[in-house]
Amino acid sequence: MAFRPSSIVILTGAGISAESGVATFRDKGGIWSRVRIEDVATPQAFARDPDRVHDFYNKRRAGLDSVAPNAAHLALARLEQEFAGDFLLVTQNIDDLHERAGSRKLIHMHGELAKALCLHCGQRNAWRDEMDTLTPCPSCSMGGGMRPDVVWFGEMPYQMDRISDRLQAADLFVSIGTSGTVYPAAGFVEEARSAGALTIELNLEPSAGHSHFHRSETGTASALVPAFVDSLLAGTIFNKD
Repeated sequence: MAFRPSSIVILTGAGISAESGVATFRDKGGIWSRVRIEDVATPQAFARDPDRVHDFYNKRRAGLDSVAPNAAHLALARLEQEFAGDFLLVTQNIDDLHERAGSRKLIHMHGELAKALCLHCGQRNAWRDEMDTLTPCPSCSMGGGMRPDVVWFGEMPYQMDRISDRLQAADLFVSIGTSGTVYPAAGFVEEARSAGALTIELNLEPSAGHSHFHRSETGTASALVPAFVDSLLAGTIFNKD
């Protein structure tokens, strides 16, 4: 029987942006094989050596100018625009490729590289330039408190209550380009499936949690995602039964 969902939650991970040239973290040769998490991606690292942390994220932020959305990003933006029901895109990625492709119903659960957070006033601001320990906050004008608005290890991902509510209400959950090893995102499939959703994985290779999905398809995101979106919008996706 053809499956026509009324509520969709999509999760994307590093695999969808890797084809655009964005470096992954956990793959062989990824960022965490060259840089210690403890040195650049924890609140303790920032307190201990903020200059080093700023340098790491300044270089990554500058790299956004050399990458562009690929066919998978564009297909998800088209799905958001053409799907008549409830839609939410949750990404683990801190790049801005989904926005540049046209996605708007979007949660960056791990924060955004192109935003800054002020530890003094708590305000977030769009940020494309370099940042250092003297950079003043555009909102409160105080210096010494600006940091990348990214979720570091030991911090809680953003908008988890809203994500959980949408997973509970979804009748289709799709995971794209994720390793299935990073929690809490790795547990989304079980939460959605227990609530009755059809669950589908689109990944370069089966993830660590692929057995939790009703279906798992392997291939590049730029090939799988546009084809999936075409089928979904055409009403040719079939139910789990």
